[in-house]
Amino acid sequence: MGKIVPGYLVPMHRYGDEVAAIARPLVDDGDLDVLLDRVGDARVVMIGEASHGTHEYYVWRQALTRRLIAERGFSFVAVEGDWPDCERVDASVRGSGATPIEALLGYERWPTWMWANEEVADFADWLRGHNASTDRKAGFHGLDVYSMWESLREILTWLREHDPEQVDSALAAYHCLAAYSEDPQSYAWATKFLRASCEDDVVRMLLDLRGRDLPVRQNAEVVAGAEHYYRAMVRGGPDAWNVRDRHMDATLARLLDHYGDGSRAVVWAHNTHVGDARATDQAALGEVTIGSLARERFGAGQVVLVGMGSHRGSVIAGRTWGGAMTQLPVPPGRPGSLEDILHATAPPQALFVFPPLGERPDLLVDALPHRAIGVVYRPEQEQLGNYVPSVLGDRYDAFLWFDETRALRPLHPLHVDTHELETYPSGV
Repeated sequence: MGKIVPGYLVPMHRYGDEVAAIARPLVDDGDLDVLLDRVGDARVVMIGEASHGTHEYYVWRQALTRRLIAERGFSFVAVEGDWPDCERVDASVRGSGATPIEALLGYERWPTWMWANEEVADFADWLRGHNASTDRKAGFHGLDVYSMWESLREILTWLREHDPEQVDSALAAYHCLAAYSEDPQSYAWATKFLRASCEDDVVRMLLDLRGRDLPVRQNAEVVAGAEHYYRAMVRGGPDAWNVRDRHMDATLARLLDHYGDGSRAVVWAHNTHVGDARATDQAALGEVTIGSLARERFGAGQVVLVGMGSHRGSVIAGRTWGGAMTQLPVPPGRPGSLEDILHATAPPQALFVFPPLGERPDLLVDALPHRAIGVVYRPEQEQLGNYVPSVLGDRYDAFLWFDETRALRPLHPLHVDTHELETYPSGV
């Protein structure tokens, strides 16, 4: 891995010839051929994004995913979303239950626009049509850890119907957590200052359900992961971030096991989760990512990490956690940043596929500031933060570049109030 030097700036003229040599114009789906060749027989392809509110990231991520499913037989898409919500979408794309758009409108936890948007609806419609024409149906699943109470309710509903004798253990966990009125902040602070904890009840329930079918077992894993996550949040440091990414990593491995021999996964998440932590300052902070964990778990040759970035445009985000969904401007990339360099040297839309071995140009081995926009974003503070020092060629295996981007198209403007402000790590 290259050396991370925060704030390191270089003259961008150093990179002009290098970018011209490795950048491929990105005009239509056919231009992704070289990236599919790079994927080869890899088992996992993770596709990142520099924000959760940018139209071009969603459209091109879906274009690549469609080809991976239709041409390379990938088994499922696993996203940075909640398990219960994504299971409704999974049922829909398999041809049962609600239509895709109805399933997506069921996302109610802020930030709703991450998945309840027209871009994802278009993909879900395509996946439903694809699945209707094949016996090998591709799934859509959530990796994240936030749906503690939703997952508990799913468990109780399932147990009452299928295994009433196990209801008591789930009720014990539910009643313990219910004392905090479904407010994770209250629970998190209670574990620190009142020494309260529902950990024993949650772990007991998890042990009782680990032999069950995947949906109920995964809901139990979510409850246990969320309980651990909220306890870790109030301690500070990298623990909570790592609890979340390790949970997503374990969920991905569980899904691959569930789909069986030869299964292959596409993962959708933010660059800060997809990229290899060891190629950024995240490693110095003690953080891991699902990208670095996947390389360790499956081997680097079985994992392809794809990042995305842009120079300027607009984005959907909130100015505060739980705040109103807003279309915000994205100012030009900071001078000396990767975005600034590619604006000056790359085609307006471009694909970079990095050589896995051998000599690499400076663009891929220098540590450069690389923008990361979260669901909480304040454009006026752009020069104070939002950049991750990154060795591009080590952080990703490929990179999609868009000089100018626009905000995605939410399905609804509903604002769902929340009290999670102090128990959320960074908005990505």
